[in-house]
Amino acid sequence: MRRILILLVAVAVLVGGAAWLTRDKAQPQSAPVVLAAASMQESLQAAAQAWTAKGHAAPVLSFAASSVLARQIEAGAPADLFISADEEWMNTLAAKGLIRAESRANLVGNSLVLIAPAASTVSVDPAPGFALAKALGTGKLALADPEGVPAGRYARQALQKLGVWDQVSGRVAAGDNVRAALALVARGEAPLGIVYATDAAAEPKVRVVATFPPQTHVAITYPIALLKTSQSGDASALRAFLLSPEAQAMFRRYGFVTGTR
Repeated sequence: MRRILILLVAVAVLVGGAAWLTRDKAQPQSAPVVLAAASMQESLQAAAQAWTAKGHAAPVLSFAASSVLARQIEAGAPADLFISADEEWMNTLAAKGLIRAESRANLVGNSLVLIAPAASTVSVDPAPGFALAKALGTGKLALADPEGVPAGRYARQALQKLGVWDQVSGRVAAGDNVRAALALVARGEAPLGIVYATDAAAEPKVRVVATFPPQTHVAITYPIALLKTSQSGDASALRAFLLSPEAQAMFRRYGFVTGTR
């Protein structure tokens, strides 16, 4: 009798283990993992909720600087979709054969703004040679890291085009991503910062001082693509939804520019 009980327990464990393995393999099929630029947080969460309301499994969303996410993908992070805040990081992954080239499309666009704490009265016009250093006073300029993060690179391009980068290059407070730069200004730790217009709209503790002319930097586009290693059967449909008129209208409500494809 004791041997029979032991055998029954062993069978139960094996069956249970097999069921667990089945769930583990099936789960990615129903829940796409999306790695997205930090500036898309609110808008993509709203789009994901709309997608889930249609009866799909809620996608797993992970937000960080595009540079960080691209390096995670290079290191083999399991994911299905990548949304970058610039073409450069998507190009890097494409060159390494890590995305499905035919799935690549421009999801949305954005603009670049100079921000200050909401209570600040500073006023500047981002024209060639404008007095940015004077406007900073003794403070620093909050940027996403211009060495690798798209928002920081766009900001440096704009300031170089306007001939004022040399004024402030030694006075930059560099954040890991654009939301980190936004937080520095919102907390009053930096008198000025450069972020996307959508970031400024999401934070009531800052105000937009000025918008940089689009000709001062490379066009800000957010490409989306399926990853070569995608295992989710729902990932392609989610990508199509994010590019659909319904989702595009949602992105516009958060301040993004659409129709960039």
